[in-house]
Amino acid sequence: MTKALLWRLGNSLLSLALLVTLVFFMIYATPGGPAYSILGVHATPAGVAALNRQMGLDHPVWRQYLTWWDHLAHGNLGYSFTQHAPVADLIGSYLHNTLLLDAVAAAAAIMLAIVLGLAQGARARSLGRIIGAGQIIGYSLPTFFVGTVLILVFAADLAWLPPGGLGDTARSAGLASLWRHLALPAVTLALPLAAGLSRYFGHQVRDEYRQDYVRAARSRGLSALRIAFRHVLRNAVRPLVTVIGMMIPSLVVGGVLTESVFNYPGLGWLLWRSALEQDYPTLTAIVLLIGVLTILGNLAADLVNTLLDVRVRYD
Repeated sequence: MTKALLWRLGNSLLSLALLVTLVFFMIYATPGGPAYSILGVHATPAGVAALNRQMGLDHPVWRQYLTWWDHLAHGNLGYSFTQHAPVADLIGSYLHNTLLLDAVAAAAAIMLAIVLGLAQGARARSLGRIIGAGQIIGYSLPTFFVGTVLILVFAADLAWLPPGGLGDTARSAGLASLWRHLALPAVTLALPLAAGLSRYFGHQVRDEYRQDYVRAARSRGLSALRIAFRHVLRNAVRPLVTVIGMMIPSLVVGGVLTESVFNYPGLGWLLWRSALEQDYPTLTAIVLLIGVLTILGNLAADLVNTLLDVRVRYD
């Protein structure tokens, strides 16, 4: 088991090193180099040369690469010339909002996926087909369309929930107001995730219902609910852990559109704004953070699978 854990940790560290290297060289793939990207239409040869000296871009590439690693080790992610603030401070001011939204959306998606997957796997010929059609629809609908419809129905027509934002009003009004502001963007973000997860989980449940231990449990007179939750769920949920670990990119990509539609102050909204303003230091740092979170999510899923499945422990 220790050998398997160390092997997965080593793979994650190697992936992290490759990610940082790739992001470093992507910066220099921009036309004219990072200085031209930062200065944009105001770029002049003298201004580019001055910015290169200020940022250390006039040094050899190998030295810049080592400096890049040194800055990352000390939490220095660069400076945003469009928002006039250190990138690390910008990300820190928006990260907690994104983590809160993603946690609520992921929890809702996982719970809904388990319920729908169990129902689909147990009723493959009747209810399962209806659920399957709903999964395809939920996975295919664009995020901005779902968010807009929810705003029109629950915010504009019924006036039950706020149309977006978070801001000082939500913080000063307390936890109830915070949940009201989170409801619509969390549902928008959770629906496609739940559709994809439940479809995968439904296939796993269906395979478990074909196993001999389920027929043996039925022959002993166990109820359908006990078979589903005490036996089938325990075995079918293990492969789902790996897929859940791969949800992070989907959360971030969906979060960019969701946060933009609802004007939610998170990393997705900051990423969208940085792309529009060509704020490459902020854009690069967010992309790097997304990659790191993805690697950590996959590592966590591997570790949980190693602990849950005895067959994995000695691979």
